[in-house]
Amino acid sequence: MTTSTEGAAQTAVPLSGPLVRFRTAAYVTGVGLLGLCFVMVLRYAFGNPTPSAIYSPIHGVLYMIYLVLTIDLAIKARWSIKGTVLVLLAGCVPFVSFLVERRVTHKVKAGQKL
Repeated sequence: MTTSTEGAAQTAVPLSGPLVRFRTAAYVTGVGLLGLCFVMVLRYAFGNPTPSAIYSPIHGVLYMIYLVLTIDLAIKARWSIKGTVLVLLAGCVPFVSFLVERRVTHKVKAGQKL
């Protein structure tokens, strides 16, 4: 006879893989966004559009990867739509992705939903 905790442990979805991928993407996106701010300063303050023309598409791809990995974790951790959208938007504001990554990591490890 199995107890209810054994059955729950067998059906629980392990979140360590998606969480590590999300954390990596959040850091990369945060650093990438800071890099984008730097090339935008070069473009508009110093009149040098070349770094922006090269880096902006790279940042766009990095952000798309962040979106996909965040949605993957959101589905597996059963986040609310509001929480998911807020985490997705965190990758658009400099430094916020670092703060949200810490909050999400603590909540996922504690088994809480967003």
